[in-house]
Amino acid sequence: MSTEPFIECHDLIKLYQDEVSGLQVPALRGVDLRIEKGELIAIIGPSGAGKTTLINIIGGLDKPSAGYVRVGDIIVNKLKGKALTRYRREYVGFLYQLPEKNLIWNLSAIKNVMLPMKIAGKLSLGEQKKRAEYLLEKVGLLERKNHKPYQLSGGEAQRVGIAVALANDPYILLADEPTGELDSATTFQIIDFFKQLNEDLGKTIIVVTHDHRFANMTKRAMRIQDGRVTSFHRAVDPNLPSVDREEIVYVDDHGNLRIPEDVRVKVGIKHHVKVEAADGYAKIIPVD
Repeated sequence: MSTEPFIECHDLIKLYQDEVSGLQVPALRGVDLRIEKGELIAIIGPSGAGKTTLINIIGGLDKPSAGYVRVGDIIVNKLKGKALTRYRREYVGFLYQLPEKNLIWNLSAIKNVMLPMKIAGKLSLGEQKKRAEYLLEKVGLLERKNHKPYQLSGGEAQRVGIAVALANDPYILLADEPTGELDSATTFQIIDFFKQLNEDLGKTIIVVTHDHRFANMTKRAMRIQDGRVTSFHRAVDPNLPSVDREEIVYVDDHGNLRIPEDVRVKVGIKHHVKVEAADGYAKIIPVD
């Protein structure tokens, strides 16, 4: 039995050229990430941390400057042409922050969900309609299948977007700030739908967000800052993910780690520390 994770990002580096200065600006600085099949994971971090760049590379919308992404037995960044189109269409579903990026405004909910299936051309019209109704029922909107997006609330439109992202039965659902424009009550409702869909359909779901409410509802969440994965926090009891959590600091292959800010403040770490090893553990001691 293979012990390899379903998704593996290895030493991902992404450089963009600044239009004004012409300098190379790093968006990702050697990201390593391993995600199991069927896992619901949140990647949290502030604006500009590299979250969107990361999922765009996983989804085949962008290519890294160095490193690789593997999904199953596919090296995503080596795909080109029809193979890349097939990967984007069949392996990955995308959900964006704004409903107008997920939906066509003058189509009904059911026609929006049927559209990706129509483009893929694998199902008959009757099969497309049946699957669209099934997905709308899963997100609690079957009774509103004939409503157009402007006739729905923001949360309802986002739930239709989830159904659209799942239309072609992808292996992975990638969501970019899916609750960024929603109020607290609707945010928790969307989180519950993601969790339920993850349990019912077994989809691998990656959500990038700055919203810690989302991260605290998942069994595992990665923290990204300045283009690096700095830590992950996880539920001590997987059955009670929001009750008791612990943060695990990530150490890269060069021994670099980022100590959480609250810990640095609490113990007075500024710019220098010394490390002492004893009895199977390491002590980090502030040094003036």
